[in-house]
Amino acid sequence: MTSQALTLPAAQMPADEMPVRRKKLFMLLGGAIAAAAIGYGSYWVLVASHYVSTDNAYVAAEIAQVTPEVAGTVRTVQVMDTQHVKRGDILVLLNDSDARLALAQTQADLERAERRVRGYFANDAGLTAQVQARSAEQTRAAAQLASARSDLERAQLDFKRREALVKNGSVSAEELSNAKNALSVAEARYRDAEAAATQSEAYYRAAVEALKSNQTLTANTTVDTNPEVALARAKRDQARLDLARTVIRAPIDGVVAKRQVQVGQRVQAGVNLLSVVPLQQAHVDANFKEVQLEKVRLGQAVKLTSDLYGSKAVYHGKVVGLAGGSGSAFAMIPAQNATGNWIKVVQRLPVRIALDPAELKAHPLSVGLSMTATIDTRDN
Repeated sequence: MTSQALTLPAAQMPADEMPVRRKKLFMLLGGAIAAAAIGYGSYWVLVASHYVSTDNAYVAAEIAQVTPEVAGTVRTVQVMDTQHVKRGDILVLLNDSDARLALAQTQADLERAERRVRGYFANDAGLTAQVQARSAEQTRAAAQLASARSDLERAQLDFKRREALVKNGSVSAEELSNAKNALSVAEARYRDAEAAATQSEAYYRAAVEALKSNQTLTANTTVDTNPEVALARAKRDQARLDLARTVIRAPIDGVVAKRQVQVGQRVQAGVNLLSVVPLQQAHVDANFKEVQLEKVRLGQAVKLTSDLYGSKAVYHGKVVGLAGGSGSAFAMIPAQNATGNWIKVVQRLPVRIALDPAELKAHPLSVGLSMTATIDTRDN
């Protein structure tokens, strides 16, 4: 009887055995749920709680904008989009005719300034000799003035003596007249010597001032360090630099992108011609929710996969920086959270992740590609 009951379908089982079977099934289901909860809890505590992940991550790079430093007409464009270039490679050539003419003119101005300054130094020597000559003339004029003064004093004394003797007849009127004429000549010579001394003094002072004036152009300098030569040399160097800038070179290694320049185009300084993307130095900007960042620290290890390669290419990186603000904070029209119409939205903060260069070389990425990033937060 018992063996037959065990083989009967549930609908044909005796009524007293149905609750027992149902209880066993519920116990098994409860045990399975409890085991799953314990397993998931253990996994969360031991593993999952130490990782944060996001698929809101994208490849980025510090893109170099190539702009001309001088205006000119494009003569040649030697690259195209997607072309790999090395630092220093020629990208664009501008017409350099005007720059070459400007360089030739400034070179001529420099040579003329050097010759002019050499003339200043030569004038110093000539003016110094002139000052010495004027000094000698001044000395001679002073001696002549002293001699004329002595002759005048002697003529005055002779005239007074004869004037006194003419009254008693000791001296004739002719001698008195000769003494008077000699006095007049002595006075004239004295005035002439005095004028000559004054003139020589003036000439000496003029020579000294001319020397001082010329020395201000050469004081504490040489031909090479003179301000006039230095200014002309600076203009020459600027013209030479402008000529060199007509050759536009790649600032970094990378791939050419967004080429906008064409042959024959007139470009101005600062206008963007093209970009160079350093894919070998690409990084990932992963946008994590703010609630995920409690344990995220600089230097933590990160595993990444790309939508391009899938799971077959796993990148190993590390956290190198956290943005100073969320994306909405730097938006062109930031959110006005102080208004009454406010709805709380979980913000995302960009986390910068550096990639392993060897892995990046083995599996190249392009800017903007989607990534999935998982940060190991155990090292915090």
